Amino acid sequence: MSKPYATYIIGGSAGALAFVVIVIGIIWFCKSHCKYFSNKNSETGSSDPSAQAEWNRGGGASSSGGQPLFGPQGARQFSEEELAQATKQFSENNLIGYGNFGQVYKGLLRDTVVAIKRRPGNPRQAFVAEVTYLSEIRHRHVVSLLGYCQESGYQMLVYEYLPNDSMCNHLYDTGVESSTRLEFKQRLSIALGAARGLCHLHSLKPPLVHKNFKTANVLVDENFNAKVADAGISKLLEKVEEAGPSHTSRVSVFLDPEVGVSGTFTDASDIYSFGVFLLELVTGQEALYVDSLGSNESLIQWVRSRLSSNTFVDHRLLGSFTAEGMRDLIRLMLKCMSFPGRSRPKTEMVVTELERIHEKEMELTTVMGEGTATITLGSELFMSK
Repeated sequence: MSKPYATYIIGGSAGALAFVVIVIGIIWFCKSHCKYFSNKNSETGSSDPSAQAEWNRGGGASSSGGQPLFGPQGARQFSEEELAQATKQFSENNLIGYGNFGQVYKGLLRDTVVAIKRRPGNPRQAFVAEVTYLSEIRHRHVVSLLGYCQESGYQMLVYEYLPNDSMCNHLYDTGVESSTRLEFKQRLSIALGAARGLCHLHSLKPPLVHKNFKTANVLVDENFNAKVADAGISKLLEKVEEAGPSHTSRVSVFLDPEVGVSGTFTDASDIYSFGVFLLELVTGQEALYVDSLGSNESLIQWVRSRLSSNTFVDHRLLGSFTAEGMRDLIRLMLKCMSFPGRSRPKTEMVVTELERIHEKEMELTTVMGEGTATITLGSELFMSK
């Protein structure tokens, strides 16, 4: 081989190698920087302040783009115009109820159905701070607070919407045939879900006492999974109302009588309210407001006087439960309503007991059939209190 020819080959090889190195370097540079810019502009890693502000205000990815409308970002601040459009200018046709916070509307907010609560109120920083805290509570058995608005003399809260609404609509026996027949196992499952939601609130640091737990605040989704509603609303109203807590002026049977004496709500007072909820699950009847709770034992005495009656248990449950399961649930109900309050079970103990009752009821009705047509209830239920 001649020297010029060898020099030509060596020079050409070196040039090709250098070209390959340059190409690899360009590819590496593009990949690394494209990945960097992509991450910087993603929903979770955006460094653009205006983009983050728009997300927090409610301008995140819409549901039509395949991304969830409401992520774990905390409370969104919506405009009054947005919420008015969502409810067709707060139309009477969209009004679905009334609660402690005021009127409740059903709305369509960016292709997502929501529940919007609205009440007169001036803008307050305490309102925003409390809403921000409550919006961070996420649990499968607690209704999620998604956002808020303070404009034009109104305060508004935006919640997730549950299509089957409150248990009141499915439970109370009004004499009219209900479109949904909740059997005993379903009621146990709903009670268990509500207890788990309440247990989560009590496990927070510091614990969040509901203060207004009742059947109307147990909502159910399309599969009748229960969620506790209005968690923290009583505390929110206490912080923002100028005229004091007028929402607690009416005494209901769900309110622990000990609160009227001490003026203090505790997890034990929530447990008492949960006991009244169990009473309604068993009887299928609304617990009426009581003009005067003469003594702590008055409601317990009312229950005792009716336990031996064949009409105590909801007639729609006949044939769908076992005597043992019903007896255990009534015992738990009485323990939750017992006095003094310190003798009541803790929330986690209520969850454990409901899990046991539900599991055993599932096993027995699977092996033995749906259940007994009648049940003998009497004073023996109080023997082991």
